[in-house]
Amino acid sequence: MSKTKKPAEEYVVVRHRPGRRLRRTSILLLFSVVCAVVGYAVGMAQGGFRFSTMLQTRESLQAELESVRQDYLATQQNLINLERGRSIDEQALAQARRTIAKLETDIAELKADLTFYRNIMAPSEVSDGLQVDRLRLRPGRLDGRYGFKLVLTQVGDNNSYISGVVAVNVIGRRRGEKEVIALRDLSDDIEDLGVKFRFRFFQDIEGHLRVPDDFEPLEVQVVAQAQGSKSSQAERTFEWAQLTEN
Repeated sequence: MSKTKKPAEEYVVVRHRPGRRLRRTSILLLFSVVCAVVGYAVGMAQGGFRFSTMLQTRESLQAELESVRQDYLATQQNLINLERGRSIDEQALAQARRTIAKLETDIAELKADLTFYRNIMAPSEVSDGLQVDRLRLRPGRLDGRYGFKLVLTQVGDNNSYISGVVAVNVIGRRRGEKEVIALRDLSDDIEDLGVKFRFRFFQDIEGHLRVPDDFEPLEVQVVAQAQGSKSSQAERTFEWAQLTEN
């Protein structure tokens, strides 16, 4: 039996180049860096474009927002001016109404005064002698308090004085019953039941009175009594509601 011989081992001779592998590695590394740099540059160029566009859009929105804000402030100021103007107009209108009301009151008082003096100086139109011309009440600051003014006149013969006393009574109800209260009991300015007077043409009797809380006034009765050579009597009744309606 024969033995098979193994083939002889073959050897390959390779030329030794110490710097070739290092140079190949360096080239690959450089190529990778170049590719990365180029990609980064392209990305930055595209991203920069988008960023610039976004900045422009933001600036445009900010400008538009500022314009809207200015318009809002201007509108708000115009509204304030209109409100102020309306308030001033309302105040002026209210003042005008008060002025007109006062003028109307003054005119009415002047007419009353004219009638008053005409009655004194023209006795043919009215009764002669002592007259209860008018009674006025004006509400005070506190409830139930009033200022009063009573006017007595002498019509006709004014060459001499007329004198006497005048009594004023307030007629009303208290707890459902009729009651008469003298002015003396309602006013600290009146001391006697009869208030003395003496005048040629006219005389004012003024003061303040207070109505009790449980008393309901209905009428005011005025009785003037002249004494002496011109002895006469004048009487007049005033409705409380008419005296206090103004």
